[in-house]
Amino acid sequence: MNILSIQSHVAYGHVGNSAAVFPLQRMGVEVWPVHTVQYSNHTGYGQWRGRVFDAGMIREVVAGIEQRGVLGECDGVLSGYMGGADIGAAILDAAATVKRANPAAKYCCDPVIGDAGRGVFVREGIPEFMRDKAVPAADVITPNQFELEYLSGRDCKTLVTTRDAVKAVHDLGPRVCLVTSLHTEETPEDAIDLMVSDEKGCFRLRTPKLPLVVSGAGDAIAALFLAHYLREGKIDVALSRAASSIFGVLVKTAEAGAPEIQLVVAQQEIVEPSQVLEAEEITS
Repeated sequence: MNILSIQSHVAYGHVGNSAAVFPLQRMGVEVWPVHTVQYSNHTGYGQWRGRVFDAGMIREVVAGIEQRGVLGECDGVLSGYMGGADIGAAILDAAATVKRANPAAKYCCDPVIGDAGRGVFVREGIPEFMRDKAVPAADVITPNQFELEYLSGRDCKTLVTTRDAVKAVHDLGPRVCLVTSLHTEETPEDAIDLMVSDEKGCFRLRTPKLPLVVSGAGDAIAALFLAHYLREGKIDVALSRAASSIFGVLVKTAEAGAPEIQLVVAQQEIVEPSQVLEAEEITS
């Protein structure tokens, strides 16, 4: 399997491609990473060095891959933090180019906009680009709860309103919607829910809430979900395997008291999770 991953990159820590590439490789997936930014560390630290790459650079790198004649072998395109609307347009062009070469390829967009703790943290124009351009072009999207509310224009306070929000984003275009972190009125205080939906059904998976705050888990689970979905074709199986792996990594991270997600130290969890978490179908 080959996945073209177009995301941010940091030298220290694990977010964007730094969180997605290694777990995919550990699964045996060949990854073609293209970086939208090169930062010293993620912006949550408050200070960082580096720069956002321009759209022309993204297009050049993708064009170079196309010249190798291998895009027909690309099974999926994954995107995350975009940096600017012009870069977003280059990413959508890349996804379209891959699909022309391989009509069976899937585009998975992690619509990075913000989160409940920080609000919107991307550049001006990016939220609107995600809603109006990127999400409609995607086969799979992986928003968190804050992003789902923005994209759908609906609140997600209950399971019912969350399902309505998911239906609203399905109506924009994506066949599959994975909500990577969810806390509704039905969610226990000591737990976090994940929800995934397609035209065949809707599933929820619940994990214990761990005593840690780290970045990159959403990037990693989006990558693993896409890979498992491409392999298995079933959203519940993909959710179970991806969530079990990342939960295992996060347990090891909490035990270590580490400030960054421990993808390398806990890499065995990626291929052989200590605990298998099952997704349960939501029928009402």
